[in-house]
Amino acid sequence: MRIYVFTDMEGISGVAGSSFVTTDGRHYQAGCKYYTWDMNACARGCFNAGADAVIVRDGHADGSNAVWEELDPRIELVRGTGGSRRMPTLEDADAVILLGYHAMAGTPAALLDHSFCSRTIQNLWLNGRKVGEIGIDAAVVGEQGVPTIMVSGDDKACEEAGDWIPGVVTCQVKVGFGCQGARLLSMEAAHRLIEETTVEAIRRIKSIRPLKVDHPVTVRVEKVERGSVPNEWARPDIRVIDGRTYETTADTVEQAIMRVF
Repeated sequence: MRIYVFTDMEGISGVAGSSFVTTDGRHYQAGCKYYTWDMNACARGCFNAGADAVIVRDGHADGSNAVWEELDPRIELVRGTGGSRRMPTLEDADAVILLGYHAMAGTPAALLDHSFCSRTIQNLWLNGRKVGEIGIDAAVVGEQGVPTIMVSGDDKACEEAGDWIPGVVTCQVKVGFGCQGARLLSMEAAHRLIEETTVEAIRRIKSIRPLKVDHPVTVRVEKVERGSVPNEWARPDIRVIDGRTYETTADTVEQAIMRVF
């Protein structure tokens, strides 16, 4: 059994603001350690539940945040840019875990809420439904017949995961108070919860179905700044809605996401 763990940093246990997740933040080095330790806790749960292989994708920013020398030696790490693939080497995975995720942009009282890029993107829609990275990534892997069995993050991310993925197991490691604050579990309690919840999710793997969306797929983007939409004359695959908003329609979610960003 092969488990693919796609990781983001904002929902990692111990992280409570931007200073933990940006390379110039004063707590970034601590954030990288917390990130790695959550990966290890999840991997322990995977192997305890019978996994033969655990592939962890460092999915935050440029994909170079995990502290490689502190990783569980059984983990295979995918780091750096993914080229044209959202989740490189997903092939042959039996299930996906979204570790350390955050709620979509605009979610009230969510920690570090955003949808792909807080500086440039105001809102994102998938087939007319407002969406964040949880829904997008579950749909990307669902197109390949792979279920998303677990999501970890704050309470708002866990609620969003339940709304998008029927039957998903959630792992709440903190309660968000707003963009820059949260109530955290202790490190020991958080790691134990991640490990135990991972075991539970893998034991339920056959009862959680891959997320399916209607095709073709339309992804709409609303930018923060007006006038920042692509030139539709140069990009016939893009339809401009207004000075901040545009959309594309593609055969798959992954194709649509790659076109709009």
